[in-house]
Amino acid sequence: MALTISAVAPAQAAAPALLVLGDSLSAEYGIARGAGWVTLLQDRLRQERFDYSVVNASISGETTIGGKTRLPELLSRHRPAIVVVELGANDALRGLPLQTTEANLRNIVSTAQKAGAGVLLIGMRIPPNYGQDYTEKFVSLYPKLAGEYKVRLVPFFLDQVITQQDWFQPDRIHPTAAAQPALLDTVWPQLKPMLKRSGAK
Repeated sequence: MALTISAVAPAQAAAPALLVLGDSLSAEYGIARGAGWVTLLQDRLRQERFDYSVVNASISGETTIGGKTRLPELLSRHRPAIVVVELGANDALRGLPLQTTEANLRNIVSTAQKAGAGVLLIGMRIPPNYGQDYTEKFVSLYPKLAGEYKVRLVPFFLDQVITQQDWFQPDRIHPTAAAQPALLDTVWPQLKPMLKRSGAK
């Protein structure tokens, strides 16, 4: 049987993946499915004609060791062009050793880079529950690693949200649905320069 032209035409290349590796702040904790900033990111990419497929691999309660453990399989499955790393807050809230958190974040960033992905690191701050020294050293981890690995950095994920008390759920930790556009607006200026439009070299 003769092949038709459509049958032998090369398949259209799939859109490159953009992988978000995060915790509850990116996993739509306490808000309706589809209302989170990662879903809004997919919409904005489409609106601005960036052809990426967003993969949200965020899990509520995730720590850096969990992200480190899951990342190799995610890289193998999705082969992302960009990895957005939003992890570390749960380590700090549990008072885990900063050396461990730093080592895990180093592993995550370097593993993603070795797989050919660009990395965007999202920084966090924490309440001074474990003392000023711990708090300050935790905050400084993110710019330190961003500088060493030459990756883009969002200094503080909640920067546009933290002063708006009505943008937090009753636990005072997780932003509401109303806050999600502001979270995206915080990430976008650092993410956009990493993006390539379809067909661009």
